[in-house]
Amino acid sequence: MHNLVFFKMGTHVLSRILFLVLCIYSLRTMVDAAGECGRNPPDREAIKLAPCAMASQDTSAKVSPTCCARVREMGKNPKCLCAVMLSSTARSSGAKPEISMTIPKRCNIASRPIGYKCGAYTLP
Repeated sequence: MHNLVFFKMGTHVLSRILFLVLCIYSLRTMVDAAGECGRNPPDREAIKLAPCAMASQDTSAKVSPTCCARVREMGKNPKCLCAVMLSSTARSSGAKPEISMTIPKRCNIASRPIGYKCGAYTLP
């Protein structure tokens, strides 16, 4: 009989500990997702802007509709867009930040974050 009572108490304590561990894990996951681009680091998000490669290197290059669509979507979060444009992935692909910053304007995105400070650059 004592073993049964102890087992029920032990199961109750164990379930509470498990619940506490799950809560701590959830909080940690939420904190990890607090970056500029949510759960994905800017270097990973930069891959989505591959269609913008030529436009980010030359102001006279035509900006593709795919590039504009992706910049429009990413531009809903200016912090993320900025972090992506300044990421090491973007730089290693040959993107020039001073030219990348002009892409939202070149795409005629009306809701672009005009005047947003992005490192040493300002979005036109």
